[in-house]
Amino acid sequence: MEPDFSKYRLEGDNSMYRLPSGLVAPVVTRGGAEDANTADSGGAVRISGVSIQHTPATRLWFGKVSNEPGYRSVSHHHGEAETGGYVLSGRARIYFGEKFEDYVDMEEGDWVFVPPFMPHVECNLSRSKPLVWMTTRTPENIVVNLPDVADTDLRDWLDR
Repeated sequence: MEPDFSKYRLEGDNSMYRLPSGLVAPVVTRGGAEDANTADSGGAVRISGVSIQHTPATRLWFGKVSNEPGYRSVSHHHGEAETGGYVLSGRARIYFGEKFEDYVDMEEGDWVFVPPFMPHVECNLSRSKPLVWMTTRTPENIVVNLPDVADTDLRDWLDR
């Protein structure tokens, strides 16, 4: 059975996305021209490829996050933003739960969804290789840093 794509017909007004030339067209951010002026969680290097800061996007943030070997973020959440991530390279861990007692591990090729307002800590499990994620958030790259948690309070972190 063929999918019904009729509900995706172009309807509505997209004129707010007009470029200075008057065209409504795709906007490309070239490699090396990403915007590094974005919120972070202490040490994660985030660069924005698609965001309100440098494209006509108004309800989407899409970027690359790099974490040095052994890095872990401070505890934080992303406010109302729904977050999706994809591990490009490396091994990751996200701590969550009332006292960050739970965690999920990921490796290259894994996808993750982080719900809005969920406090968590992002970690690079490797002590020798960087971790690189592709991350998207809607409506924007909201980062709310929280009081940090000690390494010793993160189960299995020191023994990884």
